[in-house]
Amino acid sequence: MIKEKLISLFQFEGKSRGGKAKRNIVLLFGLHIFNFIFTLVIVRLTLDYLGETDFGIWSVLNSILMWAVYLDFGLGNGLRNKLAEEFAHSNKTLAKVYVSTAYAIFSIAIFIVFIIFLVVFQWINWIAIFNAPIQLSDTIDKLVFYVFTFFAIQFVLKLITSIILADQKPAINGLFTFFINLLTIILVIILQKVTSSSLLLLGVGFSLIPIIVFGLANLYFFRKNYKEFAPSIKFVKWEYSKHITSLGFKFFVIQIATLIILATDNLIITQILGPESVSVYQVAFRYFSMVPLAFGIILTPMWSAYTEAYVKEDFVWIKNAIRKIIYIWFFLIFATFLMVLFSDFVYSLMTKDKFTIPFLLTISLAIYTVLNNWNNIFAYFINGVGKISLSFYFAIFTAIVKIPLSIYFALNLNLGISGVILATSACLIIGAIWTPIQLKKILNKTDKGIWGR
Repeated sequence: MIKEKLISLFQFEGKSRGGKAKRNIVLLFGLHIFNFIFTLVIVRLTLDYLGETDFGIWSVLNSILMWAVYLDFGLGNGLRNKLAEEFAHSNKTLAKVYVSTAYAIFSIAIFIVFIIFLVVFQWINWIAIFNAPIQLSDTIDKLVFYVFTFFAIQFVLKLITSIILADQKPAINGLFTFFINLLTIILVIILQKVTSSSLLLLGVGFSLIPIIVFGLANLYFFRKNYKEFAPSIKFVKWEYSKHITSLGFKFFVIQIATLIILATDNLIITQILGPESVSVYQVAFRYFSMVPLAFGIILTPMWSAYTEAYVKEDFVWIKNAIRKIIYIWFFLIFATFLMVLFSDFVYSLMTKDKFTIPFLLTISLAIYTVLNNWNNIFAYFINGVGKISLSFYFAIFTAIVKIPLSIYFALNLNLGISGVILATSACLIIGAIWTPIQLKKILNKTDKGIWGR
């Protein structure tokens, strides 16, 4: 029986929902092994090239932009859900309308945000925000301007990934990440050979690479795989925008809250402890990111698969899928424990013993990893079926308490860097309780009131 179960994992059942999920999980697993190794290499190369202080400054800016790309005004997830529904109904015309309308809304929104940025940019003291040495003032100003400009372009081009996810082919997005990481490594090696340490050159180079990758992806896929869904001005229907934006607004607020809960850690640490402490935090955080990265391989194909299954009322498939994922979660707890045991050895390889990672920080990140994975089991299903009103209000609550709680843990309880990540875990505990309750209510069709909106 065990042998049959193992064999079945690699039997891709044609175009079936389960077959698509298995195929993408295996492909993503292979890609993510490379991407994780690439991430560790990038950390070491970048740290060697920039030095500890500049690396800390870049880590803060880069983490903010990475989460800002994820933010996407909620339109990416709104488009993803609507497209998954239309793909399930084989409605290609309406799918093209949603794609065209989403690109139009997104372009206008980004243009407005960029104009606002140009107005306020000169009035912001970026040196104070990054707690950077005063002699870097001119470099920081230029870095923020160029990086934000390229980021705005990337924002629009990255919408292609929502279409690919709706089509239940997330392995393709993993391939994009593979190329971005590979080109980034090549860039840092070249910079080490031809220049001395330059925060500006590295930041500009890092920001240009995703534009190149996603730009080529848009050209290729809208001429090949998704030619019939390619955005067209004739298919922009503003009356359909509410279907994307109404759901997208809730996703947007949830994304904002997630940004505050997770992405402000670097900013809080640099403000109260200095940019050097960000370097310590980043090394440990990237090490433990391997576990949610591995879990994400399994969860990523499930979002749109849940959407399709829910539209077709295939609740048996959903229950079986959730049960299997919970088994995997238990296995990853054991993997996290092993990572704690071997953490000092890996830290030494990543940093060349340039600084020490506190053991309390390692334990704190292990706790955060386990909690975050548990919440994501249910969040992917809830997001996939679009019943996110409860998530919407919970996100607002956690966004309000996260920053003051982090400062209290770090300073008042004298926990330092570890206090910041423990505060994040405290916010996740509440979600760990109500999300499985909502899942059960939805599948039993007892999701009345806010549970079903």
